[in-house]
Amino acid sequence: MASFNCFALAFLMALSFASIDVGVAARHLLQQPQTQSLPSFPNLPTPSRPSFPWPGALPPLPTTLPTGLPPLPSIPSVPTIPTAIPPIPFSFPPLPSFPNLPNLGALPPLPTTFPRGLPPLPSIPSVPTTPTTVPSIPFFSPPPSRSTP
Repeated sequence: MASFNCFALAFLMALSFASIDVGVAARHLLQQPQTQSLPSFPNLPTPSRPSFPWPGALPPLPTTLPTGLPPLPSIPSVPTIPTAIPPIPFSFPPLPSFPNLPNLGALPPLPTTFPRGLPPLPSIPSVPTTPTTVPSIPFFSPPPSRSTP
């Protein structure tokens, strides 16, 4: 989408720069004094028009319309569809019987109490702490002063 926006912006900028040149040229032409007259065109011969027949030359339109319409063609007879359903030539196989379900007394009983406690979480190793003070190194520290100011 960003490339389309860049392309549209560049296109509009190119159009605006092109129209600036056209506007400057038009202003320049308008500000010139009118010293020359426009050239005149020579008289050209007019083409001849083709002659069309006058309305009297056409045959007259009929004033009365025919009253009788030709007969409609006859519709062919549609064959009749039988209404009786023929018997099915075969019989369906018998449905399978349901398997015997086990007796409810044969199942073990469900537990009535559930364990309440959760197993302990694994121990998380401790992260060593980083010291917050920088130990002093005697070599980089300034020597003690001999006198108090």
